[in-house]
Amino acid sequence: MIDALRNAFRLPDLRRKMLYTAMILVIYQFAAHVTVPGVDRDALDQLFSGDQAGFLNVLNLLSGGAVSNFSVIANGVYPYITASIILQLLVPIIPKLEAIAKEPGGREKINQYTYYLAIPMAALQAIGQINIFESQITGTTLIPGFGFGGDSSLLTTLSVIITMTAGTMFAIWLGELITEQGIGNGISIIIFAGIVARVPANLVQLLQTNFVFNLLAFVLLTVLTVVVIVIIQEGVRRIPVQYGKRVRGRKMYGGGATHIPLKVNTAGMIPLIFAQSIVTFPAILAGFFGSGDTVRRIQDIFGNQQGFFYWFLYFMLVVGFTYFYTGVMIQNQNLAENLQKNGGFIPGIRPGRRTQEYINRIVNRITLVGAIFLGAVAILPGVMQVIQRVVLGPAGASGQNNPALVISSAGLIIVVGVVIDTMRQLEAQLVMRNYDGFIR
Repeated sequence: MIDALRNAFRLPDLRRKMLYTAMILVIYQFAAHVTVPGVDRDALDQLFSGDQAGFLNVLNLLSGGAVSNFSVIANGVYPYITASIILQLLVPIIPKLEAIAKEPGGREKINQYTYYLAIPMAALQAIGQINIFESQITGTTLIPGFGFGGDSSLLTTLSVIITMTAGTMFAIWLGELITEQGIGNGISIIIFAGIVARVPANLVQLLQTNFVFNLLAFVLLTVLTVVVIVIIQEGVRRIPVQYGKRVRGRKMYGGGATHIPLKVNTAGMIPLIFAQSIVTFPAILAGFFGSGDTVRRIQDIFGNQQGFFYWFLYFMLVVGFTYFYTGVMIQNQNLAENLQKNGGFIPGIRPGRRTQEYINRIVNRITLVGAIFLGAVAILPGVMQVIQRVVLGPAGASGQNNPALVISSAGLIIVVGVVIDTMRQLEAQLVMRNYDGFIR
């Protein structure tokens, strides 16, 4: 692998792409330290100083430290991801969108609609993020004058929302620059770099207490999780496909055998994003109703990730969304229809509806493994909290002292996926130039 990287760096065009990608990531990290105007730094420090910061630390990790600084790019590129997911779900439902997607150049139009939808999604996420932060602060406010009530300032509110929305679109633009002129998928690389940038600081903070236990737990947890992620992410079920021969004039076309690779985890990390959004919504909603005992209890469960009910609900939501999103993805691919159009068939299965039923049956079986895997990875922080309480006692388990949160479950899936994808792209570039790649 090191030799392959060295060979890639020797090639002028690949070296330029790698350096260009690195430059864009440096610019992103600079932007992650530009704070939104009007933020109370003392309130922000209070927000991240207690045990209630478990979920906030996950957000901070996925944003590359932008949340702890409450940067102009504190939303990251997640509004774009949310908009992309929404449109993926709407395309097969709305006939007009489905027709556009099938037209020549239709995918470019759908991508353009995704950018348009990302703007209001970024504004809504900015409002929701500030509200959930405000609900965790006592005695002060994060941004004085922000809000839509009688004591708020409309100018302050609009300036904050516009600034954070512009920061999100700037981050998306940086990702697109990497995709066009750098190496890898730009949006994924942006998220990957943000996660990796926060790991050293999180690890140092973790090892300040219970050094031996936390270090061993972090190493074992990370190694085992990465191994399982690679196995599941790369696991496929191959469905054999035959293509019939066709005679046109004096020539024979078609024939031969191939296969349809159905991934064990087709949904990737999308179910984790879905489930996290749903499971934290009660805490955001409770923030609008004051600070009573019931409100505080809801915020402890759903905002601070406390209790068996939260982790059980999170697990079930991840499993459910995995099946839901996988079903949507398979439906969008129209595998049975495309096979029939191209003269292909699965041996022993009639083309058309029977083929689609067979594919759905196979997908449902293998998705069970992927769904349980994603659910287990999602609740690793909760499992780690239980282990800490058993080994170290109640004082040893806290939101900021959890080895599973140095790199979150979603973060690990992103990191492994981006590394594999980038390695494959470099592999393809090197093979084109007759170099040995990563895989021999």
